[in-house]
Amino acid sequence: MPVSRSQKLAVMKYREKTYERLVVDLKKGKRDYYKQEAARRGLSLSMLVQKSIEEYLQNHAPTNN
Repeated sequence: MPVSRSQKLAVMKYREKTYERLVVDLKKGKRDYYKQEAARRGLSLSMLVQKSIEEYLQNHAPTNN
């Protein structure tokens, strides 16, 4: 069953209100590699990135510059 235009707009509005976007530049081929590795672990690419950032922040003390 196709999604109606109003439903698409409602989803877009919800996402805009609820989430922030983060743009990351990667070398060609890395996105597909990371996506495959995330899937092997039962994660979305977005969740893999979020978990990786959180783990990094927990395991690395901030530097005082």
